[in-house]
Amino acid sequence: MTADADQPGAPAFGGLGLDQGALDRFMPMHVAVGPTGRIISCGPTLRKLDQNRRWLGEAFLDVFDLRRPSSVQTFADFQRRAGGRLHMSLRSGAAAGLRGIALPAMHGQALLINLSFGVTVLDAVRQHRLTEGDFAVTDLAVELLYLVEVKTALMEDLAQLNHRLDGAKAMAEEEAQTDMLTGLRNRRALDAALASLISARAPFALMHLDLDFFKAVNDTLGHAAGDHVLRCVASVLTDELRVGGDEFVLLLPGLTIIPKLQKIAGRMIEHLSQPIVFQGQPCRVSASIGMTISSLYAVPTAPEMLADADMALYASKRAGRGKAKMFYAGQDHAAASTS
Repeated sequence: MTADADQPGAPAFGGLGLDQGALDRFMPMHVAVGPTGRIISCGPTLRKLDQNRRWLGEAFLDVFDLRRPSSVQTFADFQRRAGGRLHMSLRSGAAAGLRGIALPAMHGQALLINLSFGVTVLDAVRQHRLTEGDFAVTDLAVELLYLVEVKTALMEDLAQLNHRLDGAKAMAEEEAQTDMLTGLRNRRALDAALASLISARAPFALMHLDLDFFKAVNDTLGHAAGDHVLRCVASVLTDELRVGGDEFVLLLPGLTIIPKLQKIAGRMIEHLSQPIVFQGQPCRVSASIGMTISSLYAVPTAPEMLADADMALYASKRAGRGKAKMFYAGQDHAAASTS
């Protein structure tokens, strides 16, 4: 083969005696161009980027789009400007952002161009499934790939750890807002739920329920019986929040119709008036309820609504217990209602 013929083969570049195999290993992304501008040698990694291309024998400027140096019209122009930095891409779109340098070879009868991916190496590795063997052993891209693999593994471990921490945090928050005896939401959860409803300006009703005669159960049958009663009461109530002791607060989002609230309160009072059996002994309690609704207030606040429901609750107790009363805004007493 002669260089003038621009025939592809295995030339010895620069008199160093490098055959094609050695050149491919030393510069897997090289391209050599003969004096008439046709490719006479091409590295294996470069060929992998566009496997549908013939490469050898093709015109260099038909294969590559030169961005630096700019304004190159002919291969002769490119030859005259050899030695500077190259910015180029494949016209097929298979690789962009290639960097390199072109130097004379074969006693000036060819140009030997060595290329790299530059900052696009990670995209190229993913897109073309490149491995360590596709890079020269001196290419720092290999170390970069190792760092990326380590970072990816660390990020995955960190993501899993954060997921576990988020789960543990959510569980801790759930436990912090749950009454351990009954499994109901506690005062902390009540405050959060009230704040959320008020902030959203959502209509809702608030019921304050107190167990009548609960102290008598504790005094006569013991605290174990009292705990059993509380658990049984918890199974009766839905969407309620236990304030503490034998008191409960119920939030009913979207429900502000007083007759419906009276019916709900009446059903709970009737159900809780039934004896609760503990170790063969009947535990007798009843329920008194005080109610208020958010629509009674120009701007509802949690302390005011809780105080008004509490006022209505104690009016129920004064009326003989086992009653439900609704608080009416503007009044200093709770009006009686059927239970």
